[in-house]
Amino acid sequence: MIAREGLVFIFIGLVGTLGLALLSTWWDSRIVAALAALAALLTVFTIFFFRDPERSFDDQPGMLISPADGRVLGVEKIGHHDFIGGDAVKVSIFMSILDVHVNRIPADGTVEYVKYNPGKFFKAFLDKASDENENTEIGIITSSGHRLVVKQIAGIIARRIVCHLKQGDTVEAGARFGMIRFGSRAELYVSADSDIRVTTGDHVKGGATVIGFLPGAVDQAGSFDSKQAKNVEL
Repeated sequence: MIAREGLVFIFIGLVGTLGLALLSTWWDSRIVAALAALAALLTVFTIFFFRDPERSFDDQPGMLISPADGRVLGVEKIGHHDFIGGDAVKVSIFMSILDVHVNRIPADGTVEYVKYNPGKFFKAFLDKASDENENTEIGIITSSGHRLVVKQIAGIIARRIVCHLKQGDTVEAGARFGMIRFGSRAELYVSADSDIRVTTGDHVKGGATVIGFLPGAVDQAGSFDSKQAKNVEL
């Protein structure tokens, strides 16, 4: 499956490759043929970059699903967070250019706000990127009444944040809600007394990896429901 945000880039690549291939035949030009081969490679990479695999997970009470694919940069307590309403913990995930870049909802709930924040374009794995880079912040109140924030952060190459959510939307864990193009960062903010199950250096998958559990969640082995990630239809 291909993310819809990438279809226009793939179409342009295919048309460009075909056009150059035809020109190389008509003109019998090795240079144009080489350009056609390069265009074909770029198109294949574009298809790879915008891949959007199906994901599923065993649903458990209070579970937090990873909002993105990538490497965990850190799990950090940050003190008081206004929307969380108390001390919070931040889980930072770096999406390299080789990772899937579709972003997903961490838990069932309702979108309380969506806020775009203009900013700079430092390398996404740097600590200062969290506060200073362009980003979109989504506040969600879960079905159990807990509050969490998902933050999409642009990087030095990634300068296009796509978010299909709006205030008042009802969302489900694992649902696709947007993406960041060409290398970036995602962050999840939850209450500090949440049970976080990942550590720095772990590689996680959006819509599949369990980041942790919200406060008060109880594991109930044998009573899980299998859920499959899906698109947010807006």
